[in-house]
Amino acid sequence: MDERFQYPPDLFNLLVDTIPLLCKSKQDVLLFLEGAGVLKFDLAEMTLKVRTDRHSVNKFEIVRDVLKKVNARGDAALAVRREIIKRVTQFEDFSMCWDTDVHRAKAQVGDIRKMVNVKDSFTKMQQAHDALQAEKAADARAAHAAKVEQKRKITDVRDRLNALFGMDTEPQKRGKLLEGVLNDLFRAYGIHVKEDFKRHDPGGTLVVEQIDGIIEFEGHIYLVEMKWLKDPVGVNELSSHFVRLFARPDVRGLFISSSDFAGTSIAECITHSANKTMVLSSLREFVMLLMSERDLVQMLRAKARAAVLAKQPFIEILS
Repeated sequence: MDERFQYPPDLFNLLVDTIPLLCKSKQDVLLFLEGAGVLKFDLAEMTLKVRTDRHSVNKFEIVRDVLKKVNARGDAALAVRREIIKRVTQFEDFSMCWDTDVHRAKAQVGDIRKMVNVKDSFTKMQQAHDALQAEKAADARAAHAAKVEQKRKITDVRDRLNALFGMDTEPQKRGKLLEGVLNDLFRAYGIHVKEDFKRHDPGGTLVVEQIDGIIEFEGHIYLVEMKWLKDPVGVNELSSHFVRLFARPDVRGLFISSSDFAGTSIAECITHSANKTMVLSSLREFVMLLMSERDLVQMLRAKARAAVLAKQPFIEILS
């Protein structure tokens, strides 16, 4: 059948065989179809034949001719086609049929009901499948957009970090900018950040403690210290960070430095590793990560495991 024909062949033929059984006369067939909303124009040819030469056409030919015309109207006759189906499937008063047609009419109405229910079920399953596919496509588009946005943010962080290496004459400003750059890098990878945390005295006037940043990573809270130093980080530079950690249970430390770490500071971290986890990272690891487009989450995970399990607070994953 033409693609415009909305009734599939099996249902079309079953309707042609059933509707005449529900109507005693040819005039009743025309009234049934008109009552379902069929246009007079589509009924005109059969109406004229019934009036002028009723023996030239039978009830089945009337239904077939009219349903073809209704089908050919495509979407414009969708409501009519649905109404015809509705009237047939809801038909209950078989006393209006010829006695010889009652059993056959009941059986075929039942067949149409089953066919419609099955087709409705397939339609619902197809709709559910289509909805699921649309949802997956939307998720894929959202994931792609998120990935593009993440790459944009990471590229921005890389450019800002590179610019810091040209600020040797402004060490204080560079140190502050470094905090913002690295905090934005954490955010780009979905790591929750609270930057530049300050704790005030009970009166709320004096800052008694300041932390460069706080991140939450894989169920653990890390107090983050970021330093741009010329010399290797010694015990003195680490001591204040350890004091903050020991003042808070179940908190880990992350110390990021532009310079290397002295052997004494690494040893200090190992000494306290049974009570406090300190992860040490060089700034060049972050530079290499951005240049090679590696995953920050994997890098931090590997460094944290080395600090906890192998008691290696400073192991350069990327260098």
